[in-house]
Amino acid sequence: MASTAATHEADMPSMGQRWYVLIVMMLVYTINIADRYVMSTVLEPIRVELKLSDGGVAFLTGVSLALFYVTMGLPLSWIADRHNRRNLLSFSIAVWSVMTTLCGLATGYWHLLLARIGVGIGEAGGTPPCNTIVADYFPPDRRAMAMTIFALGAPIGAWLGADLAGYVANAYGWRHAFFVLGIPGLLLAVLIMVTVKEPPRGRYDAPMEGNAPDFAATMRFMLSQKAAIHTMMGSGVSALWGWGLMWFTPAYIERTYGLPVGGGGGVLAPIHLIGGIGASLLTAWLFARPSYTDPRKILRVLAVVTGLATVPSFLAYYTHSLDTARVMWWIFIPAIYFYIGPAFALGQNFAPPKMRAMFIAISLLVANVFNLIVAPQAVGWMSDYFAGGGEPSAASLRMALLVLAPTGFWAAWHYWRAEALAVEDQKRAVGYV
Repeated sequence: MASTAATHEADMPSMGQRWYVLIVMMLVYTINIADRYVMSTVLEPIRVELKLSDGGVAFLTGVSLALFYVTMGLPLSWIADRHNRRNLLSFSIAVWSVMTTLCGLATGYWHLLLARIGVGIGEAGGTPPCNTIVADYFPPDRRAMAMTIFALGAPIGAWLGADLAGYVANAYGWRHAFFVLGIPGLLLAVLIMVTVKEPPRGRYDAPMEGNAPDFAATMRFMLSQKAAIHTMMGSGVSALWGWGLMWFTPAYIERTYGLPVGGGGGVLAPIHLIGGIGASLLTAWLFARPSYTDPRKILRVLAVVTGLATVPSFLAYYTHSLDTARVMWWIFIPAIYFYIGPAFALGQNFAPPKMRAMFIAISLLVANVFNLIVAPQAVGWMSDYFAGGGEPSAASLRMALLVLAPTGFWAAWHYWRAEALAVEDQKRAVGYV
């Protein structure tokens, strides 16, 4: 590994400071995913209470959030590349936490729609600053490991959104599930303002002269980075495949196997917690090894794991046995966490320091268009179509999910294509491999 950019020793954070910031950023991601996933857990009672079709509830709960998430992501990332990221992050957490709480206070369709829009606006300012802050606390050869620890927020957040929210919804009603997940975010926003220091931008990377490039220059450079484009598409299609399936799975379990409200989340919660954390820690251990500083090896592993996991993702919805489906989910669900940390890290290493927040924003835009707009709306519409104009059923939802499941092979192809281009792109972005 070549030497990183010259820096003053006094400017370097201690090991304890690095890990404290990493854990706090992981908690931000945890709250982010939990606040998003709670909607999936209570999807069925919301649909029934508001008398919606599957396509209608998909728009209310997923598309409404995503439209503003992706719209606001680019300007907020532009701000993050130029101004204090800690302050932006703290403000964004406060916004989405307040709006999540307001989801629980909604008394009708329009109230809930506006609250979900507010959640999307707040969340747009969350992940890009988190990523770039972590990148400036860890050098390039440790970022795959650090971003995988950061990505532990996804399984922990999904578990909270499934298990805790499912328990509260079953005991007290779906509105209370939003209260227990929205309020803690406000405390986390204060903690960040008080205890996290804004790091010098790009201190571990080759110097980049001048101000941050404008949007057009960033896009030109990004489009020249073919490995970056394939990695973004791979992670985006992975979100379409894995998280797209997860969006309707709690409702599918409850319809198919006759479980109560929160029962679907109860089936999935231990898989998210144990399997997701296990997969994330395995990824962190694997990519912390010296032999995995080569981006080509990381991409090869992502391609193989994603391709193999696509098979059980199909079988989970093909079978009519809950026991068999549960086994398939134990194989498939951990794989949807495996790619997150490495994909974030590769995105950082394929981008110069002053373009990173925008690279992350574009990557998240692709992922969230697939995950929050295309996947839930397409599954909802397909379920309505397969229902033949009648009430959406377990059978109609099963058919829709079976159509989505094979897209995992598409994601694997993008990782495979990125592998051949990765070394050249990383050298161009950060000066070395």
